[in-house]
Amino acid sequence: MSTPDRRPFPLFAILGVVAVVAAVAIAVKLQSGSSSESAPAPVAQAPAVLEAQGRTFKHGQGTTVVPLNPQRVVVFDLVALDILQALEVGVLGVAGDQFPHHLAPFADAKYLRMGTLFEPDYEAIHAAKPDLIITGGRSSAKYASLSKIAPTVDLPMGGVNYIDTVVANTELLASIFGKEEKARALVAQLRESIAKLKETTAGRGKGLVVLVTGGRISAYGPGSRFGVIHGDFGVPVAAEGLSASLHGEVIGSEFIREKNPDWLFVIDRDAGMGQQGGAQKVLDNELVQQTTAWKSGQVVYLDPLTTYLIGGGIQAVNALRSQIADAYSARAQ
Repeated sequence: MSTPDRRPFPLFAILGVVAVVAAVAIAVKLQSGSSSESAPAPVAQAPAVLEAQGRTFKHGQGTTVVPLNPQRVVVFDLVALDILQALEVGVLGVAGDQFPHHLAPFADAKYLRMGTLFEPDYEAIHAAKPDLIITGGRSSAKYASLSKIAPTVDLPMGGVNYIDTVVANTELLASIFGKEEKARALVAQLRESIAKLKETTAGRGKGLVVLVTGGRISAYGPGSRFGVIHGDFGVPVAAEGLSASLHGEVIGSEFIREKNPDWLFVIDRDAGMGQQGGAQKVLDNELVQQTTAWKSGQVVYLDPLTTYLIGGGIQAVNALRSQIADAYSARAQ
């Protein structure tokens, strides 16, 4: 009988078995190690990562994740610029070259020019590398394109709830920049002063708000862009049923005579746009002269810059309130 052929077990096979056993031993040791030696779970890190990236804010055109403590801020809205100045928030760049009264410091060359309120300079914006862009009003139409460059928030315009919108916009920007305490003080002062004005306007006759531009007259009622005078400041309405459209309702001097307002509030748009104003000449005619407002010296030419250009800023609204309060005070003497 022949003996079976016994060949030696290959060395590489032995080494392979040893390697597998060692690997299993290491895995068991890692699994049985103390929790203090284990790496943190990714899920536990997620909240911290999200917080570091920023916070989500709801605004006029949706929601946006805004970086914490944004420093490179570009502004395409005079209302926003008005509020940021009141909150003592610095900005990097601005749009346009016409800055009314209290916003005049932004004409300084130290603020980067980002185009106009209607047409952004995209090349300049990319070069500025903003971490936040703010739009609103005239620049709201450019929100979609600007939001592709950097986080962008859009401030809605006021309407029926004009002062509530001003307050909401102020609180939004205050929350983004950690200026909540400053905002509370500004809002409290505004609401208190408006409440005091309403005590005066309620019993002093009816009013009509008109805008004059290019020789044409438009009237604005409650819920319009200048409806704050009726809705929030409490001036009774002389002309019911006016359109609340952005451009008001076109009227003539006959309309003003027919409605016979006790107070006529006038906005000279041409003067507000840096052109030669002509509102006084347009209204100085025999029809308007028959009204109680004209006869009583109660035709008030509102500051066109703060009223027309930046009406929704908390400083601009306060300036408008102050001018109307002064007009009523002057006629009471």
